[in-house]
Amino acid sequence: MIKNAASYKGKTKNSSTQQHRTRYKWCIATALLLWLLATVLIIVTQKTQPGDELPKPVPESIPPDASQDLTLSLDQENEVPAEDAPWYLTLVNRQNPIPEDYEVNLVKVEGGEKVDERIYEPLMEMLEAAREGNLGQLPMVVSGYRTQKKQQQLYDDKIAKYRRQGYSKEEARKLAEQLVAVPGYSEHQLGFAVDINGATYDVYLWLQENSYKYGFIFRYPGSKTEITGTAEEVWHYRYVGPEAAAEIYEQGLCLEEYLEAVSEQL
Repeated sequence: MIKNAASYKGKTKNSSTQQHRTRYKWCIATALLLWLLATVLIIVTQKTQPGDELPKPVPESIPPDASQDLTLSLDQENEVPAEDAPWYLTLVNRQNPIPEDYEVNLVKVEGGEKVDERIYEPLMEMLEAAREGNLGQLPMVVSGYRTQKKQQQLYDDKIAKYRRQGYSKEEARKLAEQLVAVPGYSEHQLGFAVDINGATYDVYLWLQENSYKYGFIFRYPGSKTEITGTAEEVWHYRYVGPEAAAEIYEQGLCLEEYLEAVSEQL
């Protein structure tokens, strides 16, 4: 009897130990499963959580006078029709060529460059006022009106330069258009866009802050490159008249944005 009791106790102890081991394994398996489910839930929640979208890539800056196929954000259908816009608001950019049969009456400015006679007085007033910020020297117009022939020459010369450096015809053309506007699509062919040189860089800062008082605008600010299609040109100023210039300056617009806003009011 004692032997049988001992044998029974041994069996009972082994059975109990096996049951504990089985329960332990189930507990471990259950814990692992719950951990896996919790991990998946956290990942899904993080991916769908509002406000955690990846930042949009910043567009690269566009070099001056790059490909004329560049698409502007301006809705071309909403532009002010050419026949309705006053002469000083004529839009010329990569999508808008010089108007057909365009004519201009020119006058020389100091230095020999020519401009539309209608902008001569406000231009000279602006340059005289800029003397103080230019070490007492009159800022110079280094590029004013350009004929189609002149623009074509600049364009062809630039292409030839890159061809001599070993670039293919297509490569040379693309490189040239980074520096020279395609003939027929340059504001300089209007007669009321000018490139200005100063004795110091400070003159450009003065022009940016004061040119609107004389009817001119800083035509190509870097912050508007996506719209104008042209990288910043601190030397390039364009006459748009005192009223438009003031609104463009005060509202931080470029010419394309201003004309779009005007067209929406018509």
